[in-house]
Amino acid sequence: MAKIKVGIIGTGSISVQHIESYISNSNVELYAFCDINEERLKFMAEKYNITRTFTDMNEMLALKEIDAVSVCTWNSAHAPCAIAALNAGKHVLCEKPMSVSEEDAKAMKEAADRNGKLLMIGFVRRYGNDCKILKDFIQTDYFGEIYYAKATYLRRKGNPGGWFGDKSRSGGGPLIDLGVHVIDLVRYLLGNPKPVSVYGATFHKLADRKNIKGKQSYTSSNTTDHDICDVEDLASAMIRFDNGAVFTIEASFSLNLKKDEGKIELFGTKGGAKLDPELEMYSEVNDYLANVTLDAETSLSFDGLFANEVNHFVSCITDGTPCISPAQDGIEIMAILDAIYKSAQTGHEVIL
Repeated sequence: MAKIKVGIIGTGSISVQHIESYISNSNVELYAFCDINEERLKFMAEKYNITRTFTDMNEMLALKEIDAVSVCTWNSAHAPCAIAALNAGKHVLCEKPMSVSEEDAKAMKEAADRNGKLLMIGFVRRYGNDCKILKDFIQTDYFGEIYYAKATYLRRKGNPGGWFGDKSRSGGGPLIDLGVHVIDLVRYLLGNPKPVSVYGATFHKLADRKNIKGKQSYTSSNTTDHDICDVEDLASAMIRFDNGAVFTIEASFSLNLKKDEGKIELFGTKGGAKLDPELEMYSEVNDYLANVTLDAETSLSFDGLFANEVNHFVSCITDGTPCISPAQDGIEIMAILDAIYKSAQTGHEVIL
């Protein structure tokens, strides 16, 4: 079987995960890079020995031999880049969030459907061992009806700078950057129920905390001394689903807490679970309350997550494997994010 040829649009920090995952896949030839930042493009091309480089994505997409692309740009460029690639006849793996609005997300899916190409969304948390194990317990009804869930993705001093703090490019702050991970993961674990209403609040109080000395927990590859910071530094929301389940989420770039945290909790009629980052489960045994731990490796680790995601993308293209993070799921997550920001702005619940 001939290797599929892949191009990368956007060579910032997250692209490294895609690039190295493609390199490790024997069915892929990493073929071309594109970035509007010539200095970054040159650096990445030399690092990975890529000779075909472009600052104009349309020139790269004109290469008929390219089969697929990863879109790893800032968020506001996801839709135009993905749509251009799909119209050029390429399959697309688009980083999360799918776009900066539900409207743009729908336009992306329409382009994929019209051109008969795969549009897969980079919901990388779906590809973790922790997710797989939780799914296994859920599918065997270990937890019973899961009626409530909580998630936090909190950083104390974690505004990455660069485009992440610029709403015109990011579409928002920690909600759309960090919160999207756990919103999608929880919804996926619950069987992708439809959201029916959202109440949200956002805060811009601490901003990027440039006055605080010490290392950031994560830094954009294009930070400068004059970065904009007009996004929220904390977001909180409650989401109701059509199956009666309720989900609360908190996400921050900057918050006065002891240390960064990221966890999800599920509460069911037969049992509950917490991933923090190790997986713990709670239930009843012989009418006694009992805590359950597993011998298997169940803690959250990003090692191998992107490789699993990229390998799935390649398999969908080469083998017709059904995609587990399709465009429609991305649209529904964007509807939730849009509603949270609208609720925060108006101070009222938003009905979906």
